Amino acid sequence: MPASLPPGLPTAPEGPSEPLRFTMSEDEFETAVQDALDSIPDKLARAMDNVAVFIEDDYAPKPGEDPDTVLLGLYEGVPLTERDSWWDAGSLPDRITIFREAILDICASREDVIHEVAVTVVHEVAHHFGIDDDRLHELGWG
Repeated sequence: MPASLPPGLPTAPEGPSEPLRFTMSEDEFETAVQDALDSIPDKLARAMDNVAVFIEDDYAPKPGEDPDTVLLGLYEGVPLTERDSWWDAGSLPDRITIFREAILDICASREDVIHEVAVTVVHEVAHHFGIDDDRLHELGWG
């Protein structure tokens, strides 16, 4: 991962590979994301606080980032473990973004897309709960 990016961002796998590129409609992809969110255990889903989930086509690298950066998902916000009593006063919702084109680019089938969406959603939701990349990799959600 480029050094200019914060830790905890799932990226597309590196290295030589044959293009996979599965095609899926926006509605089908949105359903896959919703299904992944619905699979989160109720107790955890209820604990999520002030977070919104979005789907965008691609990640646009920010100034200073590697222009070739490809992300599958991104969590932006203040993890629950870092919020204090003043956090809630006027805070905008945390944001989880799932990047559709990046996921479709690395998948060869509908099943691959559903799996990759589920892994990416769990990964980003885990960041909302304050779980870092190292721990996610240990748990198999890297």
